[in-house]
Amino acid sequence: MCQTVDLRQAVLARNDDSARELRAALTARGTVAVNLLSSPGSGKTALLEAELGLARQRGVPVAALTADLATENDALRLARSGAPVKQVLTDGLCHLEARMLAGHLDGWLPQDCRLLFVENVGNLVCPASYDLGESLRVVLASVTEGEDKPLKYPTAFGLANLVLVTKADLAAPAEFDEAAFLANVQRVNPGVEVLHTSARTGDGVGALLERALAVLDGAGVHRPVMAAHHGGGHHHDSGHHDGGHHHDSVRAPR
Repeated sequence: MCQTVDLRQAVLARNDDSARELRAALTARGTVAVNLLSSPGSGKTALLEAELGLARQRGVPVAALTADLATENDALRLARSGAPVKQVLTDGLCHLEARMLAGHLDGWLPQDCRLLFVENVGNLVCPASYDLGESLRVVLASVTEGEDKPLKYPTAFGLANLVLVTKADLAAPAEFDEAAFLANVQRVNPGVEVLHTSARTGDGVGALLERALAVLDGAGVHRPVMAAHHGGGHHHDSGHHDGGHHHDSVRAPR
């Protein structure tokens, strides 16, 4: 058992090193990465499509990378926004890793991109432990998933800089107990901001874009208490990302 734990710690430590390198490379070129985590069926793709479309309307240089075990369905949906989109198939791996992400970005990420949205594999277990070099980590949960989701997946919710409630238009028929959900979120991640969205009605659409733009402009992010127990790799002060610094590509960490 000790050997298993040691191996996992070593893997995560190597990933954190790669994430720091990737974050530095993205920062140098003036790009903020946003890591989106949720369980399957949360409405993550629908919301991201709407956010990308809004970014395009506002002239914000944006791109999206989406990861799945199979199919390019999500990439095809996101591409309707007009933003550059890349599909990553993980071949059975239940999460992305920083080195893997860097490899897919190298030579593909548009030079003028200022916001990169990463739609992680639909899973609240494996992806939670892996820093991707993001400046903003967002966890989404739909009103149909139950109020106890944060307690069932404390690492995912506990390391979030922002929590989004999706499909808010279904709260009444789903008998969603908002007060209980909010209390559970605060229990695992005190002080984290929780926003309500509905891609179908448009309510709350744009809030994610605004938070990401604020980070791009140098605003700090919520620092989860749990981050201290995970090496702090996911959470850091978000300094100003100067768009004047550019590199030809994003280099994959060694």
